[in-house]
Amino acid sequence: MTVAMEHALRITADEVNCLIYAYLLDSGFTHAAFAVKMEAQLDRSPHASKHIRRGELVDMLSKSLLYIEVESHWKGDVLANNCKSGFSLLEAHVCSLEPPSEQTTKITPIQAIPTDTTTKQLKSSGLTVDAGPKRKESPTTVPTEGPAEKRAKRDPDDMDLDSSAESTKAKNTPSDADRSVNILPDPMSKKLAKPKTRPQGPGDDMTNPNAILLLPGHKTEVFVCGFNPVKHGLLATGSKDAIVNLWNLPKPPEDPNSFATPVAPIVIDYFVKPEQGDLTSLDWNADGTLVAIGSYDSILRICTSSGSLYFSNPKHQGPIFATRFSKSGKWLLTASLDGTACLWDVKEKRLHKQYQAHEDCCLDVVWLDDDTFATCGADQAIYIMRVDQPEPLKELAGHKNEINQIKCNPSGTRLASCSDDMTARVWNVGNIGNLDSIPGLVASDAVVVLEGHKHSVSTIGWCPDQTIGPHPLIATSSFDSTARLWDSVTGECLKVFADHKRPVYTLSFSPDGQWLATGSGDGWLHVYSVAEKEKRWSWFAGSERPGVFEIDWQMAEGINRIALALECRDVAVIDVNKVPALQVDSTRRTGMKAIYAS
Repeated sequence: MTVAMEHALRITADEVNCLIYAYLLDSGFTHAAFAVKMEAQLDRSPHASKHIRRGELVDMLSKSLLYIEVESHWKGDVLANNCKSGFSLLEAHVCSLEPPSEQTTKITPIQAIPTDTTTKQLKSSGLTVDAGPKRKESPTTVPTEGPAEKRAKRDPDDMDLDSSAESTKAKNTPSDADRSVNILPDPMSKKLAKPKTRPQGPGDDMTNPNAILLLPGHKTEVFVCGFNPVKHGLLATGSKDAIVNLWNLPKPPEDPNSFATPVAPIVIDYFVKPEQGDLTSLDWNADGTLVAIGSYDSILRICTSSGSLYFSNPKHQGPIFATRFSKSGKWLLTASLDGTACLWDVKEKRLHKQYQAHEDCCLDVVWLDDDTFATCGADQAIYIMRVDQPEPLKELAGHKNEINQIKCNPSGTRLASCSDDMTARVWNVGNIGNLDSIPGLVASDAVVVLEGHKHSVSTIGWCPDQTIGPHPLIATSSFDSTARLWDSVTGECLKVFADHKRPVYTLSFSPDGQWLATGSGDGWLHVYSVAEKEKRWSWFAGSERPGVFEIDWQMAEGINRIALALECRDVAVIDVNKVPALQVDSTRRTGMKAIYAS
């Protein structure tokens, strides 16, 4: 038995080299990765062709910490049960009843997602950004709260859809006896449980499989997707190999048992070095004629809706994390690892101005109106800028770590931000132009802080329907595997959605504000009723490369569908009109609004 177990647990140096090589690529250390590849002769490795999931090395190290915890606390005595000392890969664990001086460990996530969430691409610090927001993978460590053996542990291989009973169990704290030793399988046991697998498909038995159309045109992970705002049948998707596909989707047929198949996509391939071309952002202008493409190769590209190259420029000196057209389409903003935001004159095809307000990476940009915009970065700052003014109108200070994403409400009066400091914030920016004439003035008062997440908050979004509830709603998603719904005025957390088992990379409200969709590294898309705050439907992307990196929801001319950018190299398009669980009587919805109004 001992010989058999030694054989089963054997680790080769070649496997370790492959994991390290994949980690270095994920973290953006291209030159170091190349050196490892050449020194270790990985081109000759039998494992060279195997797919290594993003963040796999960090995931495995995280699991090793769980084994270390079990080894340290197996006795279950008073000291172990009440231990407040953390665990580290580099230090021996010593049980202590006194908490460490710092309750949380600074986290350096690595690349995944779907910034999303996200869930963009890489930053010099090793942080990855998700397709949409920053794409990040599983954390190196998890912030600790209370005795180690009482912390919830989730099996990343468990892809089963949570039942209501399982969901309730996840929210409750298990007993000390349940949490002490039996979390992980005994490494010396002959009968290790096989990982659970589930086929791709809906989480219910009512949805016709024809409601989901799979588009298999990409050869690598799909990071970003976006419907054309005018040509409703046109969907743009972008993948790790720097390819953008333009899909001409037919109008969904009325017959519930059929789904028209689209023609082959228009392929946009203007990237000189595809291995450096991980796509981070796609943004259509308002009239649907142009799409701006952000990439890790630092080159801005704007293409027409027919796939031809309209304009390109290599001004940025680092990966481009965000591209945002102004509402009029006159301007385009880009945010980059080089710390700058660039303003482009779209009609003239030239750089109008480069802003260098941030001391570190500029991670996201958003328009407040056609002349005013906001930028955020790894320097924990948000700057309000004006088109023809080189210095910021205002700095919004308060976050304690990198700011991953910023979003403006429909009226342009309030700005929401989310950060690696585990908080989101809502800022009043309605009167900035009238109140402040002194550039650089800091504003940190009257901010609403949204606290409750246990890990980096990766994505944030405003509910389009401002009539659901007494105040506008905000949703956030996090690497703590949850999404949350908030009152944007009081800061109250209205609901914690805890159905995912891995980091939540992306979220999207339906355009009418009725639904909230979330996508995760666990492969699940969950759709929640915003008014009732309940999960109504789910879809699973499959056990092989399961991540859901980005979601875009389209409602137009009777069409109601969701596009998903998937790690498994496919694009999924879900016809919401053919999902029974998402058909809600309008009278019921009106009644729910009346309850909120009262």
